[in-house]
Amino acid sequence: MHTPKGPVAEWLGRALQKLLHQFESGRDLNRITPGDPAFFCKHLMTVNMKYSQWIGIGAAALLVISCFLDWAWYPDLKMHFTGFFTYQNWYGRPGKFFSIMAGLASIFFLIPRLWAKRWNLLITAITLAYAIFSFINFSRCYGPAVCPERRAGLWLMLIGASLMMLMALLPDVDLAKIEAKKEKKA
Repeated sequence: MHTPKGPVAEWLGRALQKLLHQFESGRDLNRITPGDPAFFCKHLMTVNMKYSQWIGIGAAALLVISCFLDWAWYPDLKMHFTGFFTYQNWYGRPGKFFSIMAGLASIFFLIPRLWAKRWNLLITAITLAYAIFSFINFSRCYGPAVCPERRAGLWLMLIGASLMMLMALLPDVDLAKIEAKKEKKA
């Protein structure tokens, strides 16, 4: 025996079919809104790759300038240390190393070749590692609980080296042209 369906059952059946259809269609899967974290990543990749070499050169300049600024104040000695000056050369002169590496990185940022971008990645990685070492070295406590006071130059040095590394990771290289040249040669 067949029982007729009522209007509520028909409405409920149609509503469930519409919801199922909307769920399966996935119309909004490719849409990225400004609130999504993916929007920030996509925007960062498109903007920074276009200007990465210029931002990297600016970061290299910031690194060199920071070496002339005060890095730490040592209260027991009543002296400021910079990237080029430390009392009796205790911590060396990291400003010389940073100046040389920033110059090399700037040259490699300007060369539009894949090998230059790879070398730049190595140079900036070494620079960042030494920047972290210098930051720890200049800001650690010593002796009978004497702790130096960190100054702006030390923070700018670390920011400059980190920004150089980030821009080396986002090079402005047209891989399609490189692949086309390889195919021409073969």
